[in-house]
Amino acid sequence: MKFTIDTEFLLQRLEELVNTPSPVGYYVELNPRLEQYAAEEGLAVTYDHRSTAYIAMEGEDNSKTVMVGAHADTLGLMVRRIEPNGTLRVRNLGGINYCNLEGETVTIHTRTGQQYTGLLCCQSHSVHVFADARTLERNEDTMMVLLDEPIRSEQEVRALGIRHGDYISIAPRFQRTEKGYVKSRFLDDKAAIACAFTMIRYLKTHGLKPKYRTILAIPHNEEIGLGGTYVPPEVSEYVALDIGLIGPDYDGNEFSVSICAKDNIAPYDYELTNRLIACAERAECPYAVDVYFRYGTDANTAMRGGNNLRAATFGMAVYCSHGMERTHVKGLEATTNLLLAYVLDR
Repeated sequence: MKFTIDTEFLLQRLEELVNTPSPVGYYVELNPRLEQYAAEEGLAVTYDHRSTAYIAMEGEDNSKTVMVGAHADTLGLMVRRIEPNGTLRVRNLGGINYCNLEGETVTIHTRTGQQYTGLLCCQSHSVHVFADARTLERNEDTMMVLLDEPIRSEQEVRALGIRHGDYISIAPRFQRTEKGYVKSRFLDDKAAIACAFTMIRYLKTHGLKPKYRTILAIPHNEEIGLGGTYVPPEVSEYVALDIGLIGPDYDGNEFSVSICAKDNIAPYDYELTNRLIACAERAECPYAVDVYFRYGTDANTAMRGGNNLRAATFGMAVYCSHGMERTHVKGLEATTNLLLAYVLDR
């Protein structure tokens, strides 16, 4: 049975989420939004000591607990040095590809709550000035932030309250097209969180409970490989909602949900992956099963962390991962349909 998804609700949540900064480890703006979303559905958010958010839903059968995870952290940067001329040098937070970040607007978040915008650019920033402007490798040793402030010295930057270790978020530039495409940075993994809240809204609207006690986990450090290392001990299954990939080796596309059978770490659980495939077929979801390289999720990280559970993963396929990503509403709908089929065990 195919579920009727509230696509406008999903896209509204997605736009709000991607516009809420949450580079790896910076949870101070995103967690209150999660609390707001949960409260609207009559649910509460709890946290562990790493500020991972948990939303628990009672099931028809509470003898078993399953977890659905969708990470909130995005790629970002951190101030590593303030140059004598007032420019900022940075370090990566996650797998940054500077080639698709050059010229982007960024925001510096100080430890005292101030925010300043800036321009991320290469030190050889102009073809009119530098002979190597086109050829210089873009990396954290050649990129810099120009603050949108009238400053010319390190002292003036420090007077603004900017220090080493301040977080830097990157403008997401969310867009929807008339043909149903969604383009934005950080669809990885804000799109999955939006699908999860759309699933919760569907359950509430239709007076349904999950088959088993279900916990939605939203960690803040997946992009550095730590998101699933801790899982509450009562959890027996961990299904990570994360992006699918599009490329020469893959059947996945923007109009389907992608089920990953193996990533760069290990294969996902045989029985649970088979169950997801069966759920996709029962829910009439267009789906693909693929094997990924240069890819991992919190679910397999949970396995590596020694947690006693089954692991699997699925999600909407995107173009240009870790850049200006693109997917389609049909892929978001298919992902939400599969999620509903899984939690309802239908």
